Amino acid sequence: MTMKKTMLLGLGALLLVVGLSSIVFTFQGDKAMTDTHNEEIATLASGCFWCTESDLEKVPGVLKVVSCYAGGEEKNPTYDQVSSGMTGHREAVQVHFDPTQVTYREIIDHYWKYFDPTDEGGSFGDRGFHYTSAIFYHSEAQREAAEASKKALDASERLDGQVVTPILPFTTFYVAEDYHQNYSRTCPLRYKTYRKFSGRDQYVKETWGDDAKIKPKGATPQPCPLPGAYVKPEDGTIKKSLTPLQYKVTQENGTERPFDNEFWDNKRDGIYVDVVTGEPLFSSRDKFDSGTGWPSFTRPIQKENVVENVDSTFGMVRTEVRSKAGDSHLGHLFDDGPQPTGQRYCINSASLRFVAKEDLEDEGYGEFLKLFE
Repeated sequence: MTMKKTMLLGLGALLLVVGLSSIVFTFQGDKAMTDTHNEEIATLASGCFWCTESDLEKVPGVLKVVSCYAGGEEKNPTYDQVSSGMTGHREAVQVHFDPTQVTYREIIDHYWKYFDPTDEGGSFGDRGFHYTSAIFYHSEAQREAAEASKKALDASERLDGQVVTPILPFTTFYVAEDYHQNYSRTCPLRYKTYRKFSGRDQYVKETWGDDAKIKPKGATPQPCPLPGAYVKPEDGTIKKSLTPLQYKVTQENGTERPFDNEFWDNKRDGIYVDVVTGEPLFSSRDKFDSGTGWPSFTRPIQKENVVENVDSTFGMVRTEVRSKAGDSHLGHLFDDGPQPTGQRYCINSASLRFVAKEDLEDEGYGEFLKLFE
């Protein structure tokens, strides 16, 4: 099982470049589209297309990046079909860029820095052919530039192994579902969770350090959804954005180990949100040390975001706590907490994402800053 299937979903990238005066043919569904604009297009595969899209759209001169499926024979493939590994497609991105600001070779030189091109079995926790890397060229000039960049990377000895990314002729390209496009901005909470646990950023930092940094183009990120607008994604997307433990706890009513979880001893100021939807659940102001080894709170941050159900499993009758919009299993409620409520919301860390006080404004939770005044 892949990390995309266990945490989030894989990301791929393809790289297609066309000369300024050329006509670019891509496939969207079963229709070929003609683009006669004065821009070049690169198509790259490098694992999870959420991440490839997010990384390459920051390169100055890039106009837009489109997540897609590429290289296979299946027409109009769905995400589920591609993630089965049976279509011959890779998760990929198509990079539209202004060649007066950035060259094709520079795009590829950037591309190498955000995944492990020595991995022939997938990309980080996402395993399988559909998560492997590839460069798809559309002319001899593109092939030569890609080969030269690859040769230079191998010669640099920057990596711990030889580059295995194939450089292939372009064949097919199908635009991925709408909910995959611009995922880092439309679903920032789930994207950040996936990215954090995928291992991608750790690899980039250890391998490239400051050399991987790109000055953003200045686009303003979309804010997080307002309270009440949180929507539970479909199961395949949830699996992509969570670790195996997070999925087991939130979707299968599991329980993590006490004293061996992320937030049981966290004392920082901030709020705790549903790891699936981002809906705000608890505040550090209401957190206390219950001695149980799990995060414990005297009350929710917003009562309407928490649902209480009767749980009669394991021969006991308890009150289960779930998030309203995400329907995530959070933990249980007990009547042995401190005053003034006398309640103890015993919650699994795996159900939560912590947003520190200093990050509340940037992540769309500015209204909760008043809790810490």
